[in-house]
Amino acid sequence: MGQIKEKFWLQAEQAVLVVVDVQEKLVPAMNARISGALIHHIELLIEGFDALGLPIIATEQYSKGLGATVSQLNAATDKYRIEKTSFSCCGEPEFMTALKETGARQVLLVGMEAHVCVYQTLLDLLDQGYGVHLVRDAICSRFKSDFETAVAGAAVAGAVITSTETALFQLVEGARHPGFKTVSQLSKRRIP
Repeated sequence: MGQIKEKFWLQAEQAVLVVVDVQEKLVPAMNARISGALIHHIELLIEGFDALGLPIIATEQYSKGLGATVSQLNAATDKYRIEKTSFSCCGEPEFMTALKETGARQVLLVGMEAHVCVYQTLLDLLDQGYGVHLVRDAICSRFKSDFETAVAGAAVAGAVITSTETALFQLVEGARHPGFKTVSQLSKRRIP
């Protein structure tokens, strides 16, 4: 595999989905239309990862104050639900242990807020040699300028900026993959 494809192509055998802090008391602080689309796209990614048997890690920032992960994303917390107080997930030893347990070297990163916990996690992961694919339609911030700053900074730092549909289709690579029908159906449910 060449350098370009190695960096930009999400490979199922190397991938983990990390869902950052999509919590009961944080979601209402976001624009309702945008947070609704974010949750919907994360649901699609969770369904895809589950169907392909790929690992998922969810984090919760100070759940005592911000609540648990929203109920629609409970499937993301089935195996790994990491409580944290560090903004970067990587600042939580339990997260790093869970990440290492998956054996993944590519992280598909989603959640909120884009410019704080997601961005700091992205930088730490890149610094530790992980390939990071930031799902633009599955992250958000309260303010558009913060979202845009995070996406621009992520690209400059070396993350791959992707979308829900791009990521899902990369994981199956083609129509002969056993998971193709599932991914094809998920892509039809995407919100523009």
